[in-house]
Amino acid sequence: MTTCWVPGADGSPYGVQTLPYGAFRRGGGGERRLGVRIADFVLDLRGAEDADLILAGGALCEPTLNAFLALGRAQWTTVRRRIVELLTEPEHRAAVEPLLVPLSEVDLVLPFAVGDYVDFYSSEQHASNVGQIFRPGQPLLTPNWRHLPIGYHGRAGTVVVSGTPIVRPSGQRRSTDGPVFGPSRRLDIEAEVGFVVGVPTALGDPVPTDRFADHVFGVTLVNDWSARDIQAWEYQPLGPFLGKSFATSVGPWVVPLEALDHAWVPAPAQDPPVLPYLAESSRRGLDLSIVVEWNGTRVSEPPFAGMYWTPAQQLAHLTVNGASLRTGDLYASGTVSGARRDQVGSFLELTWGGTEPVKLDDGSERTFLEDGDTVVITATAPGPAGTTIGFGEVTGTVVSTLRNR
Repeated sequence: MTTCWVPGADGSPYGVQTLPYGAFRRGGGGERRLGVRIADFVLDLRGAEDADLILAGGALCEPTLNAFLALGRAQWTTVRRRIVELLTEPEHRAAVEPLLVPLSEVDLVLPFAVGDYVDFYSSEQHASNVGQIFRPGQPLLTPNWRHLPIGYHGRAGTVVVSGTPIVRPSGQRRSTDGPVFGPSRRLDIEAEVGFVVGVPTALGDPVPTDRFADHVFGVTLVNDWSARDIQAWEYQPLGPFLGKSFATSVGPWVVPLEALDHAWVPAPAQDPPVLPYLAESSRRGLDLSIVVEWNGTRVSEPPFAGMYWTPAQQLAHLTVNGASLRTGDLYASGTVSGARRDQVGSFLELTWGGTEPVKLDDGSERTFLEDGDTVVITATAPGPAGTTIGFGEVTGTVVSTLRNR
């Protein structure tokens, strides 16, 4: 493994094997700048391009990653290789070291301008659990579930960066006396993995499964907050709306696909066989280990490798009707859940619809989120030569509803 001269980089989940992209401001404000994480530092990419240490046509001098994302895989690869050179070859240290900013001195901001947001429903275990909770006595999966990756279009304007407070949403809820209006009483999380689109497509130009890597730049963590009581009343027949659209948190770091070469594993077999446009010559999923903490208590470890529908299939289905991709589009996997209760990615499942409270380390019990609760989702993946790829964290704290809402 290549040795990095940055203190703390070798052996870190954020060594040169990872190099996730983000955007930051110096503590206390200032302009947005693009950066790459290395150990506990951010490499100032604008400074590097201004100094002609990296050549990207000015894309790294922009306030968001979008211009860089649009350049395509050849340029992404060239820039990544150059960053590795700058951080590993001693002759570059004098020029690069002044461009390293300690993480403790920056505020991380949303790294890309979100074009569209799509959320999928791709974990068979999660879908089965939800079916059992919401539709007892009926088939666990709907008839279409194994034939297509079910999804919905979310609201791009409420995608927020990790650390943004989550205001408890209000809406209509079912009651024995008819619908009532008020704050959600069953506020939940969904631990997910998001995929960030770089290269756009023209209207009417579907993306086959084997062109996934031509368009998707990288991977980030997602918490798609959910108001289950609002959702339960509104979702039939058109699906999620106000129960989902109030906030979606994303991690501040986007891990490039090239960092994940050693994280791909065979995806679960599909039965029945899928239609030709969803077929894959090499059916692969990502071996990501996710951890969910509730007020500091580790409550779940969802395994991403078991997802029934792969990222390539999701992208193919998203575009098969001719829908175009835009740079900065984000699509998420849907809740990641495994077979065990301590592997689920939502508190709906963890507490089995609120009937089995969870005891936290401070002695308190929870069914759904209370005001002041904080959820932190982290993830890692295997890297080359036994290294670890770090994804950072996506975190959010619930605050009460705004006055005069």
